[in-house]
Amino acid sequence: MTRKLTLDDGAAYRIQVQGTLGPRWVDYLGGLDISITQRDPPVTTLSGRVKDQAALIGIINGLYDLEYPLLSLEHTST
Repeated sequence: MTRKLTLDDGAAYRIQVQGTLGPRWVDYLGGLDISITQRDPPVTTLSGRVKDQAALIGIINGLYDLEYPLLSLEHTST
């Protein structure tokens, strides 16, 4: 049986944005791991555990504030 995810649960995610985000943004983005794929344009992948859905929304809003277009958001585990 799969456990139901709630808004207060922590979970792991993979977020991809268009552009290059440097390592200085790790703390601003909740400590997620950052990797860059050199394409045209480059793609930054953020991955790791987020404490709850409110923190996830904060990360997404932070990326929006930094003007990085969101390409994908994937829940990878609870």
